[in-house]
Amino acid sequence: MPGFDTLLPRPVSVSATPGRCPWPAPVSVSAAPELPAEGYRLEITPDGVTLSAADAAGEVYGRQTLRQLAGPDAFRAASIHSGLTLPCGVVGDHPRHGWRGCLLDVARHFRTKAEVLRFVDLLAAHKLNVLNLHLTDDQGWRIEVPAYPRLTSVGGWRRSSMVGRHDGPERDGRPHGGFYTTEDLREIVAYAASRAVTVVPEIDVPGHARAAIAAYPKLGPDPDADWEVWTSWGISTSLLDPSESTVDFFRTVFDHVLDVFPSPVIALGGDEVPGATGEHGRFVREIAAHLVSRGRQPMGWDEVLEIEGLPSMLIGAWQSDTAGERAAALGHDVVLCSEEHLYLDHRQSDHPDEPIPVGYLHTLEDVYGYEPALTSPRLRGVQAQVWTEHLDSARRVDYAAFPRLSAFAEVAWSPADRDFTEFLPRLRDHHLPRLDALGVEYRPLDGPHPWQTRPDAPGRPR
Repeated sequence: MPGFDTLLPRPVSVSATPGRCPWPAPVSVSAAPELPAEGYRLEITPDGVTLSAADAAGEVYGRQTLRQLAGPDAFRAASIHSGLTLPCGVVGDHPRHGWRGCLLDVARHFRTKAEVLRFVDLLAAHKLNVLNLHLTDDQGWRIEVPAYPRLTSVGGWRRSSMVGRHDGPERDGRPHGGFYTTEDLREIVAYAASRAVTVVPEIDVPGHARAAIAAYPKLGPDPDADWEVWTSWGISTSLLDPSESTVDFFRTVFDHVLDVFPSPVIALGGDEVPGATGEHGRFVREIAAHLVSRGRQPMGWDEVLEIEGLPSMLIGAWQSDTAGERAAALGHDVVLCSEEHLYLDHRQSDHPDEPIPVGYLHTLEDVYGYEPALTSPRLRGVQAQVWTEHLDSARRVDYAAFPRLSAFAEVAWSPADRDFTEFLPRLRDHHLPRLDALGVEYRPLDGPHPWQTRPDAPGRPR
């Protein structure tokens, strides 16, 4: 099927017919409620295109497919060639999973508003539909909360950062910071929505909260201590004090989050809480109940399954797919985002020049070969994770995410009968040129460019 065998993610069905259609082409759009959610049908003839869509998202995805069919130059910011054409035929398509997410950690290393908008564009180009925006952590607080200005004036920057991953005291001596105003975040939300991407915010409690404690020491275990925003990577043992006044503080924080983000799901963290007592579990339970009372579904990482009395939640199963099975058995919805398979900050090869090689080895083929183990109707979908302790620029994010996120997009969207040997030439010959046109500094298939290496920064492989 010439022309149609370039598409990524791979569509459900394709049939080719003779002829070519000039591009840009007239596109007639009609509603097709009989199609599955987010589905679309393209009928391309020499005279134009008919796009039938199940909903607004389906129309977005149909147009993304047309752009792919027109060739890499259709992804440039301005037209540089005339005479682009589309192959004629019919494409019928809809996603396998309803939640096709990617977490972007902007707490460890801040990404500017413009960089987040660009990342949204890259998600949309891959028919991914959730941006899990990780806004707070020990190393920085990135969301303006008018009631508590010190969260950003103090918690929004740190005096230095660990270089690479090591156990020593070395730091780079360079202040790092930034945050999003309320108007910035409303703009990001609206921009993403126009591209069929839902922004799910994450405010981490009761651990990963050192930046908040630095801003308001009364929130922490010792209000008289000289707290600062953490300059290390890893798991801080500084937890929020689970008092009622701290819960009230975060009710106010989450109320502001609810006002900014219309997402039906709001993430509250709950992970990596060393030595937590029952009172910290109560803290999570009360915040979760508060979100439910406001008509939203709380999302937590799978450690929260140890807490009794939780309302029905969405669980991000990061420790294993088995944790997802347990969550489903307890009556929770599940998104699979296993560290063993879908953490894109982890090293991509054993190549000696791999920059800051941390975590497990997740090759392009490994990511493409991931198949969710959970078959429960509670499974909402899958999510890749881009944590940024070791990704201090948009260029480093590009390198870590792509092309593995392109492979993940096909896992999330396309039918299960995938074949890496069929995928690889589509990626190499057709999709990487699209990423080139978009200006994405992805990792080359045969190893990093010299300027993508980081010999100055140690890693910690697992």
